[in-house]
Amino acid sequence: MKGSRAGWCFVAPAVIAIAVFFVGPVLAALAMSFTDFDIYALASLRNLRVVGLDNYVQLLQTPLFWQALGNTLFFVVVGVPLSIAASLAAALLLNAPLVRFKGFFRTALFAPVVTTLVAVAVVWRYLLHTRYGLINQGLGWFGIGPIDWLGDPFWALPALVLMSVWKNFGYHMIILLAGLQAIPKDLYEAASLEGASTWQQFRHVTLPTLAPILAMVSILTMAGYFQVFAEPYVMTQGGPAQRTVTVLYLMYDEGFKWWNLGAASAVAFVLFALMFVVTLLQMRVAPRTV
Repeated sequence: MKGSRAGWCFVAPAVIAIAVFFVGPVLAALAMSFTDFDIYALASLRNLRVVGLDNYVQLLQTPLFWQALGNTLFFVVVGVPLSIAASLAAALLLNAPLVRFKGFFRTALFAPVVTTLVAVAVVWRYLLHTRYGLINQGLGWFGIGPIDWLGDPFWALPALVLMSVWKNFGYHMIILLAGLQAIPKDLYEAASLEGASTWQQFRHVTLPTLAPILAMVSILTMAGYFQVFAEPYVMTQGGPAQRTVTVLYLMYDEGFKWWNLGAASAVAFVLFALMFVVTLLQMRVAPRTV
């Protein structure tokens, strides 16, 4: 009993901090989503009205929300596999015994993760420039004309996905590299003695052993791409033709541009519900791959 009280005393500061700075604001935002909290309510709470589910109903009837949801799902469906593939490929290369200067390459590939998005945006604006960008110059070598990456509604979203994958894959690369280094060498030696090729070793040894880590990485990556905001905010401001508006960007506009804080809270909890459902599905599928 005394040990239990001592344990609670030690964790009490952390529990109080979580309750004050996380649980409390989340519950307040949930309550706010059932009101018409706006700039007038900020001036006086007497202007606040409870509207029930009206914010959610109006949100589902707004065409921009469905476009933002489609843009966000594009980020998830395209960006998650690309990011995991890039992370796994880089981890495999860094784990190869013949590769030299591994520390340098590990640092270089991880550097975009800790680089501020504004600096990354400046670099990528030059890379994607219609006339002077290196990407269009490279396409020109193959006879492909210049593409207006950030001004064309068809290409703007893929361009942001490409930039996001480049910026973020290094974080998961480090996680996968740690998983690869934890695989016992005896498994590869036994597979080699049995005559397994490099591809067969990767398929039957590396992937099954790495499956739990891949499942965790996929969940983290999915959660990150569902919450994409900074990339379209810095690079395109939601354009062109609202083609790069994401759900989180819509929430920001509703809350901090139009001051419809009740509607913005509703957007946040719709996004939370979607992420929760997708995460549950991933967790149900993940054990089957182990």
